[in-house]
Parts: sequence; C-alpha cells; structure tokens
Amino acid sequence: MSTILLIREFDQGIDRKGVKAMAMSSGECFGLYNIDWKESFLSDGGRRMVCHFEAPDAEAVRTALSVNQQTYESVWPATEHLGPDNGDGNVLVERYFDSPTTVETLQALEDKGAWCLEAHGVVFVRTLFSRDQKKMFCLYRAADAESVRLAQRQAGMPVTRVWSYDHLTPAQLFAV
Repeated sequence: MSTILLIREFDQGIDRKGVKAMAMSSGECFGLYNIDWKESFLSDGGRRMVCHFEAPDAEAVRTALSVNQQTYESVWPATEHLGPDNGDGNVLVERYFDSPTTVETLQALEDKGAWCLEAHGVVFVRTLFSRDQKKMFCLYRAADAESVRLAQRQAGMPVTRVWSYDHLTPAQLFAV
C-alpha cells in the first residue's frame, strides 16, 4: 500500500457534513479499489481540502473518484516524514518546486531557521512529500496561519500557500 494525497478545491465551501457525505458516497467504491481514507485537512471556509489515503496506487484513487463523478485538482503518491512532536497540527504549508528537491535539503533550511519557528510559537508536526520530489505539505501547530507564514518567510523557506485547517478522520466523522 502507498500513501496517496488528493487535493480538492470547492467553489462553495463545504463543512464536516459535506465531507462525511462525500466519504459515505465513496465508501463502497473505495472498498472495491482497496482504498483506505486516513484523514483530511479542510481549510477554514471549506474551499480547499487535502485527503490522505492508503491505496495500491494513485490510479486506484483516480479511478474510484471518476466512478463516483468526483472532481479533484491532483492525486499523487507521497512519503510521510514525522517530526519530533507527534501531536496534531492546525496549519498546513504547501510547497511546490520547479525541479526535484530532497527532504534533507529542506530540513537543513528549516533547521537553520529553527529560531524563527520557536520565536513565533510554531511546532513542526510532519511532512507529506511527493514521490516526484516536487510537492510538499508540511503540518505545523501554531496559534494561527500568520505565525507560520511569518516564521517561514523569516527562515527563508519556500512557501506556496499557508492555511489553517480542521483535521478530519473517519473515526471523528462516523463516531456513534
């Protein structure tokens, strides 16, 4: 099984009920394609969402979404890299690169600017890094997205987007 990430944009924001409805409508198809939904990160306002799956490959996720007539921005395989803190995050940093890079290169940059994170009360939680090494999502815990944005800028880190999220899991949405 592989870690697969899905990015979705919504013209109209969605909420937890909307995510639950999507999960329910996809459940049977996901089972057929051996896809296990692990978690989602829903932006404040519900206009952007990143979903984390375990699946045989990205094509299985694309096919299941197609069968359910669900649209998406992109689907890609990733590796997961845990930080020293195993807690939950609340801010996601998207990074996109023109050419492949390595986790080690970016970790060295972040280590060099660690004082910035600490000064802004930002704690690194984990990274989801595309296998083509051109996309990276980093999860942080902080007072707000602006604290992370400032710390990243001061540390000289590449940043495409920074946003606060609601962390959703199947256990939360389907608790009895």
